[in-house]
Amino acid sequence: MTRVLAVDAATEVCSVALLCEGDVRVRSIEGGRGDAQQLLAMVRELLAEAQVSWSMLNGIAASIGPGAFTGVRISVSVAQGLAFGAGLRVVPVTTLEAMALQVLERDLGKAIACLDARMGEVYWGCFAADAARGLIAAGAPRVGPPDGVALPTAPGWAAGEAAGEAVRGIGRGFSAYPDLAKRLGVQLDEQASRALPNAREIARLGALRLNAGGGLDPAELQPLYLRDKVALTEAERAVK
Repeated sequence: MTRVLAVDAATEVCSVALLCEGDVRVRSIEGGRGDAQQLLAMVRELLAEAQVSWSMLNGIAASIGPGAFTGVRISVSVAQGLAFGAGLRVVPVTTLEAMALQVLERDLGKAIACLDARMGEVYWGCFAADAARGLIAAGAPRVGPPDGVALPTAPGWAAGEAAGEAVRGIGRGFSAYPDLAKRLGVQLDEQASRALPNAREIARLGALRLNAGGGLDPAELQPLYLRDKVALTEAERAVK
């Protein structure tokens, strides 16, 4: 039986999930920046509710970003601390993968996940559904201005190119920049435009990767920031 704990504090939603052989329990808080103590309290609640001890877990899946700098650091450090203490391996999962899986689990095909990165930019990545791995990335995750976002040029990725293979959009980058989905020609509903990463999908991807022999020593877990700059200078804000 595969049991995976997942943690995520990279965005406005701070969440943890416990997957036990396909069944996933979730705790989440939205509306503020989560901290390590909130994350740990939810972990304790989930494990107690499910009557799962640390020795019963197969590993810990961690959101590594991109997202808020502080939140990403919290996700990574909490996962490392828990994994070191319990002698478990960790699985890195990006926030973009977690969002894409939300639509790809419902409708096999292709997806572009897009998060508002502030400062006039978005984080984005493109993914295709995969039965064994959950999804496959079509290139590395990126950050940049919305007008630089583009679908892959590989066959099958053009919007509307194949029946039943529509590219679906997900993430608050689309609600922050309403013209983006129309320009790309992707399918986007209201629920998807409000979506954020959740530990539920992080747990599912973590389980798939652990079962395939993946997982890292906790010391090897690294955050994925995509950019080093945290905020605009006063001069840059004046230009904006």
